[in-house]
Amino acid sequence: MSASNKQNPCPPLDAAAWSVRPKVLLHEHLDGGLRPQTLLDLCRARGLKPPADTADALGDWFAANAHTGSLERYLAGFALTVGAMASAAACERVAFEAAEDALADGCVLAEFRMAPSLFAPLGLRPEAAIEALLAGLARSALPCGLIVCAMRMNDPARTASAARMAGRYADRGVVGFDLAGAERGFPPTRHREALHLANDAGLGLTCHAGEADDGHRVIEAIRLGATRIGHGVRVMDHPVWVEQARASGVHFEVCPSSNVHTGAAASLAAHPFGAMTAAGLNLSCSTDNRLISQVTLSGELAALQVHQGLTVDTLMQQQRAAVQASFLGDALKSAALARIDAA
Repeated sequence: MSASNKQNPCPPLDAAAWSVRPKVLLHEHLDGGLRPQTLLDLCRARGLKPPADTADALGDWFAANAHTGSLERYLAGFALTVGAMASAAACERVAFEAAEDALADGCVLAEFRMAPSLFAPLGLRPEAAIEALLAGLARSALPCGLIVCAMRMNDPARTASAARMAGRYADRGVVGFDLAGAERGFPPTRHREALHLANDAGLGLTCHAGEADDGHRVIEAIRLGATRIGHGVRVMDHPVWVEQARASGVHFEVCPSSNVHTGAAASLAAHPFGAMTAAGLNLSCSTDNRLISQVTLSGELAALQVHQGLTVDTLMQQQRAAVQASFLGDALKSAALARIDAA
């Protein structure tokens, strides 16, 4: 049992109790978070054959096929979701429902992300996808924004093009830029130009790093201007990396269940989230992919209490840190902090 739990013997909250607490979601992929029924509807509308015929069975299918301990196999589930989303109407629906689901889970601030270039081979222009996603988010009462992802496996010229495109929507709801996709063999330094272009456009920079590759990739991303890191758990493999990350103030968007499913952690109990907290790193909990990992933010926070021995006070302080790290505007962040502090 951790020292924090010894000081506070109150039993952990369950997911229902966490759902009424104000929270912040920084790392959620729209193409990994569809409602199961929505995915079924969109597959049928596009003439795609889903791997299951009911919403419950589809959730079971993802649980059986995506939780394999391999990032590459985990990412394979996106072929189905991206194919189903490849229309403007579908993108708008998915974005709206994601925001509404986060709102229902108690979120007071959220950022959602998507790689619009994935739709181009399916006939949907990336710009049209961005506009539809922004329209969907705008329909929700949840204060939220969109992070545009570029796929790090692509040629640097393509990721630079994605960054320029994201910059054109910087005043219309796009708040950040990210490098996503299979990490090993595709270091962030290959995409230096894209990161610089996004930064020059006024977008916040986050980067998937230290998930399926060496923790030094976290330090590379920080040196390239990232103020947030997606996952980053392998930074704990070397004390020098930990010290460099702590000194930088970079915020880690950690997604515990997803990390188990991709093999970045052996189990929730063995996940380095508690060790990252104890090391003084700036971090918060996120979901990554609610559909594919079959999670909610409230459920993740409840699981951290059970498996990591973290207190409500510690986890809520990390929620405050998530607000400070958000790419949304100061007025929205102040309002979110007020909601958290009043709880």
